[in-house]
Amino acid sequence: MARKIHDRSEPFRDGFLQVFKDRVTKPDGSEGQYATVTLKTGVAILPIEADGHVHLTQQFRYAVGHDSVEAPSGTLNDGEHPADAAKREVHEELGIEADQWAPLGCVDVDTSIVRAPVYLFVARGLRFRRSHQDPAEVIRPMKVLLDDAVKMVVEGRITHAASCVLILRAALDQRSAV
Repeated sequence: MARKIHDRSEPFRDGFLQVFKDRVTKPDGSEGQYATVTLKTGVAILPIEADGHVHLTQQFRYAVGHDSVEAPSGTLNDGEHPADAAKREVHEELGIEADQWAPLGCVDVDTSIVRAPVYLFVARGLRFRRSHQDPAEVIRPMKVLLDDAVKMVVEGRITHAASCVLILRAALDQRSAV
């Protein structure tokens, strides 16, 4: 890991990410370069019904080249609080509103070269409305038992990092509440 940053350049930026290139002094004292990527801060939400069913999404993800099963997720708008973004995202993607919201912390998707914090939330006391999906996305809703979602994580059928952590934390949180 770099000990001292001498200068930083930003060779790329768009609405979702920034790439930084730093000239650094490494821990061994040698000079070098280190690149990092900063993504917009995200949220992931696990809506849980009283009977233990959870609501997930399935959609094609360009970066991995196939469909991905995930908790409803998205990014914060400028100046938006994570809890507000969570409420907006789950409503947009699945048309869900909730009476109870519980934060389950934050997860760093990749700590080596990517800054991409994702805030995790559980939503309960669900009400269903019409969704307002982005026209560029085709999101298919899924409803499974929380235990089945955990099994999907363990079996590698859910690989989206924030969703995996959220599902496992929610399952542990639910078991400790019993």
